[in-house]
Amino acid sequence: MKVVLFCGGLGMRMREFSEDIPKPMVKIGYRPILWHVMKYYAYYGHTDFVLCLGYKADTVKDYFVNYNECVSNNFVLSGGDIKLLTSDIQDWNISFIDTGVTSNVGQRLQAVEDYLKNEEVFLANYADGLSDLPLTSYINYFLQRQKVACFLSVKPTQSFHIVRSQDDIVQGIQPVKDCGMWMNAGFFIFRKEIFRYIRDGEELVNEPFQRLIQKGEIISPQYSGFWKCMDTFKEKQQLEDIYSGGEAPWEVWKSSSKKPELTITEQLTTA
Repeated sequence: MKVVLFCGGLGMRMREFSEDIPKPMVKIGYRPILWHVMKYYAYYGHTDFVLCLGYKADTVKDYFVNYNECVSNNFVLSGGDIKLLTSDIQDWNISFIDTGVTSNVGQRLQAVEDYLKNEEVFLANYADGLSDLPLTSYINYFLQRQKVACFLSVKPTQSFHIVRSQDDIVQGIQPVKDCGMWMNAGFFIFRKEIFRYIRDGEELVNEPFQRLIQKGEIISPQYSGFWKCMDTFKEKQQLEDIYSGGEAPWEVWKSSSKKPELTITEQLTTA
C-alpha cells in the first residue's frame, strides 16, 4: 500500500528548529523524525511513499537526494571505497509533491489524489508521531470492517490537568491522561472513497470526518501501547531521551525491539 505523509506544515510550536528546517526534519538521534516514521512503514513492507510537502520543501528534497547511507548503516571502508553492509532506503519509492505552504491536511490529501488512483486502500499519517503499533494486524482489522476510514485513538500524553468548575468554584481536577479521554493519533487507513467526502478547503478531521461519522463509515480502535508525537521542544527532548536509552519502542525494525505480531484486538487492549 502507498503511504501518504503530511509533512508540509509550519510547525509553529517548534520554532526553535522550524526557522531553519521543517518540523519533520528535526532529528531524533542520527535521523529526522520523518525518517523514523518512514522506516516504521518500510519494516512492514510499505515502501511506496507520497510526501505532501509545503514549508521548506527544498530541505526535505535535498535530504533524500543527498542521502548518506553511512550515517545509520554498517559499512566497510577499504582503499577509499565504501561497501555498505546494510541499507536503509534502496527499496523505497518516494514521490515528492508540493501541496502548498499554507494548505491544511484535507487540501494536502486532495492534492495527491492523482498519485493514488490505482490504490483501493492506502495509508496516511502525520510526520511527527511514533508508535510500536502492530501495523499488519491493524490493517487486517480495518479490511475486515469494510469501512471507508480508520484512525488510531490513544490516551493523551501531555502533563496538563483537566478542571471541572461551576461558578468559578473548582469541582475537580485531574491529569488529562486519567480523565478517560482519547485523542486522534493519526495512523490513518483510507479507501479511495475518502475523496468523495472532502470538499475544497476543508480540514480532514473536521467536515469530512463528520460526514463519515453520519454514515457510520469511520472506525477508531483504542491503542494502549506506545505512541508519542513531537509537537513541542519538550516532546522532542523526551523522544531523544527514549532513543538515547537504546530501546526506542518505535524501532520495530531492530531485532531487540521485535515483538510477536499480535491480533489487533489483543494488542489494542494490552496496557
